[in-house]
Amino acid sequence: MPKMKTKSGAKKRFSLTATGKVKASQAGKRHGMVKRSNTFIRNARGTTTLSEPDARIVKKFLPYG
Repeated sequence: MPKMKTKSGAKKRFSLTATGKVKASQAGKRHGMVKRSNTFIRNARGTTTLSEPDARIVKKFLPYG
C-alpha cells in the first residue's frame, strides 16, 4: 500500500495537539492593523484551537498527524 500524502499547505499552517485538537495561528493579523482595535490585536496573539467542524476538514489533509 502506498503512503498517503500530506497537503503541504496544511502542514505549514496547522499542527495537532497531544489530545488531537488542531492548533492554528490567529486570523486577521497579516496587514491592516491601523483599522483594527487594540483589543482585537491583543486577543489575536499566539495560536488558537479550531472548532470541531473546521478541525474535521483539516484532519483530512494531515493523515498521519
